Amino acid sequence: MLRLPLALLALIVGMSSTRADDTFFESKIRPLFLQHCNSCHSDSAKKVKGDLKLDTKAALAKGGSSGPLWVKNDPDKSILIQAVKRNHKDVSAMPPDGELGKDEVALLVEWIKLGSPIPEDVAPTKKKETIAEAKARWPYSPLPKTTNFDIDSMLLAKLDEKKLKPLGPTDKATLLRRVTYTLTGLPPTIAEQDEFAKDTSANAFGKVIDKLLATPQYGERWGRHWLDVVRYADTAGDNADFPIPQMYLYRNWVIDAFNRDLPYDRFVMEQLAGDLMGGETEEIKWQRTIATGYIANARRFGSRVDDYPTHLTMEDTIDNFGRAFLAQTLNCARCHDHKFDPLGMKDYYALYGIFNSTRYPWPGIELEQRQRDLVPLVPEAEAKKVIDERNAKNNEFEARIKQMFADKAKLEGKDKEPLQKKIDDLKQEQRKVVNAPLPFGTAYAVAEGKKRGDSRIQSKGDPTKETETVRRGFPEVLGGQTLSDIHMTSGRLQLARWLTAPENPLFARVIVNRVWQQHFGRGLVPTPNDFGLQGTKPTHTELLDALANWFLANGQSFKKLHKLMLLTAAFQRRSTGEVAGADTADPNNELLGKFRLRRMDAEQIRDTLLHVSGNLDGTMGEAHPFPSPTTWNFTQHNPFRAVYDTKRRSVYLMTQRIQRHPYLALFDGADTGASTGNRANSTTALQSLYFLNDQFVHDQAKGVAERARKAATNEEDRIATVYRWLFARSPTSEEITAGTGYLKRAAELSNSSEAWPSYIRTLFRLNELVYLK
Repeated sequence: MLRLPLALLALIVGMSSTRADDTFFESKIRPLFLQHCNSCHSDSAKKVKGDLKLDTKAALAKGGSSGPLWVKNDPDKSILIQAVKRNHKDVSAMPPDGELGKDEVALLVEWIKLGSPIPEDVAPTKKKETIAEAKARWPYSPLPKTTNFDIDSMLLAKLDEKKLKPLGPTDKATLLRRVTYTLTGLPPTIAEQDEFAKDTSANAFGKVIDKLLATPQYGERWGRHWLDVVRYADTAGDNADFPIPQMYLYRNWVIDAFNRDLPYDRFVMEQLAGDLMGGETEEIKWQRTIATGYIANARRFGSRVDDYPTHLTMEDTIDNFGRAFLAQTLNCARCHDHKFDPLGMKDYYALYGIFNSTRYPWPGIELEQRQRDLVPLVPEAEAKKVIDERNAKNNEFEARIKQMFADKAKLEGKDKEPLQKKIDDLKQEQRKVVNAPLPFGTAYAVAEGKKRGDSRIQSKGDPTKETETVRRGFPEVLGGQTLSDIHMTSGRLQLARWLTAPENPLFARVIVNRVWQQHFGRGLVPTPNDFGLQGTKPTHTELLDALANWFLANGQSFKKLHKLMLLTAAFQRRSTGEVAGADTADPNNELLGKFRLRRMDAEQIRDTLLHVSGNLDGTMGEAHPFPSPTTWNFTQHNPFRAVYDTKRRSVYLMTQRIQRHPYLALFDGADTGASTGNRANSTTALQSLYFLNDQFVHDQAKGVAERARKAATNEEDRIATVYRWLFARSPTSEEITAGTGYLKRAAELSNSSEAWPSYIRTLFRLNELVYLK
């Protein structure tokens, strides 16, 4: 049988078309046009050259007097690329006053490869709303003080408006499988199935919910949802994608926070400013510091040290802060006032000053292959002594190497070679000494910067062209709070307080919408990372606001919010069958006349196979087996890349920024380079090939077969047991007949020991396994 390795499948996936995001244009391409091109090619130009404008979608698509700017997905044949590379025989080299940098040309090439995505423009006649006008409309308006509401009644009211009648409740077996996967990402056991089937009490389903919320698997499942939003990765994202051995501590903190039911405001505050909050014990203090790994995990860029592009890491930080906590595309205001939403450049640089006053850890980069500025998880004096001694040794190495280079410069030809060999040996010795593990734990976390203060606006996003200074603060439309002009800290703690204040109208709305999305397959606002004008309008505004109020009034407890939503009739409805009239009145099931059929995500599928085979290691993930820092020698052309096998849950898989994990890439795992609000849900032939051929699938099938052999003495009972493991139901008589017939025929055609694993693989490929109905 042909077996395609998983890595090869992922390579083929990578060759398929890439899903482009309009935000790439706003964050990477528009700033480039503004800086280099708009003075000659926009409405604001004194004279438009070449009949080419770059400031509207229609003009970009049209091109200029030389024709269209690009050939779709083909940079080499595109006039735009030929002009900036200065190799077109007829079109003038652009820009005329100097060449673009290699990185800038690379961005244009990538944009064209993506299909040249361009967001829709604001109509020229549309007047930009004032802050007062914006604060008067949803979602910037205050939360109405709803005190008494019923979810089902509010949903039914919308259905009644369309004259639609919802489907009735689903059966208990289906409901148990649905809620168990929703809360833990794993299937219910046979014992759990039997217990729920026998429980006829009115609170039977409520008891199931309470038990699931009390399991450690709950935190693993819901922690993964948060890691999607904050674009978690175990590597830095620079040209060489340096590994971050300590990053797993933040991942585990997130999982533990969900299991502890840490109130959401504290959950957020510790991620933004945990290092400034102290703690009743040293352990609590260190855990809160680890939580700031959220900020530290911002993406790194390039390979240089002295002129490191700090502004890009700041942009990534602010972009994620806006999407994760506020569902606002703040990064669009880096180079110009937001074209759609009430967010200006002053809002962007008010936040920029806060994060720019923060010390980020250094993960290592091509031209400095060692970590520094991590936070010791021991008392300060103890850590300082060790770090000072190590820095002194490093300075000694640097001085010796510098002198040896000076001596080498005085030599000629082959006389240089022996000294170069000594230099190389000394550098290797330096790496072993300086990069050796410290004798205490460290956190990839942030701290207060040495220089703290306000930042200046960067004209058109160019850090070399600074203009007016902006006081550190919060977006004006959300309150506009600022720090005093003599404030001595970074302002992160104040930012956390402004963000989590009940007066912030977006704080509770955004997170409640995320929780609803994971339970019902779609948010009440279908674009969970964008509540702005480019996002999709809410389907049930009043319900979302009522839930947000309830959440604030009930301790911001995720577990209480889960139970409130899961006990609804809406969650317990059938997913199969037709709602009369919905094909025209509600074709996308936005009004929830029935439960939305959902395919499992990558983690649920993999964890299920490990679970039913008996191979799942249920312990919490630890550090990944990264190569020792003393051996690091990663470069742009030899980046770090690895895939570490594990039998633990998929939330513990090592995930990279630049090199996608092959399995997660195949099954639409989260983007580790940007916040993932909604995961893609593709169905491809490669996914089918994976279930047919991958060694992992074959190994789990053998595990299930072996478990079945031990669980029962005859074929019919074994088949019934496997069905309950996989589908949480008993097989029909037809399915048992088909199964026994298959096993008999398979044993006749091949080695009888292969019959059962082969049969299990046929069950793995059924839609019923990977869909929640």
